[in-house]
Amino acid sequence: MTLLTKAEQNEVTAAIKAVERETDAELVTVLAARADNYSYIPLLWAGLLALLLPGLVNYFTGWLGVYSLVLVQWGIFVVLGVLFRIPRINTLLIPRHVRFWRASNLARRQFLEQNLHHTADSTGMLIFVSEAERYVEILVDRGISARIDNQVWQDIVARFTQQVRDGKTCQGFVDCIQACGEHLKTHIPATHERNELPDHLVILA
Repeated sequence: MTLLTKAEQNEVTAAIKAVERETDAELVTVLAARADNYSYIPLLWAGLLALLLPGLVNYFTGWLGVYSLVLVQWGIFVVLGVLFRIPRINTLLIPRHVRFWRASNLARRQFLEQNLHHTADSTGMLIFVSEAERYVEILVDRGISARIDNQVWQDIVARFTQQVRDGKTCQGFVDCIQACGEHLKTHIPATHERNELPDHLVILA
């Protein structure tokens, strides 16, 4: 998985600056490689399969003695434990609701860590992406949610999510920022010049 190049990051920054010239909202974008390393899940699957597979084979064939059975189980556990650590395989083993819960949790932590809840007029907006989970979320502070219904962002999120799946994360960011900007400049137009939060893309590798 390759996160955005410097040139692509500059495209995102330019899109944010263009939008913020027309609105009092403060946009922050965050791109995470993955929301969690899920270290326990490969071991859990490896342990279950190491116990079940040799046991089932031995139950129907009787090929293995006790000592051989234990050695085979340990061997399978070690091999699968390493194999399941490969990111692409690891992701397939993780239930979707677990992946999305972890990504959503990280998005909320980033909202706080990027100080989006401390803007002067409570007009912070986070556009968050976790690539491994193919997860996109838009979070806004009360100054925005009071004027724009949160349902407005759902279509934008759905389109961006598809772009992330298609490997078009940079274009997705730019399109998402511009789409959000159309709503923001209508409902929260710029009243004075300010820039409370950084415009660059925050990358969590």
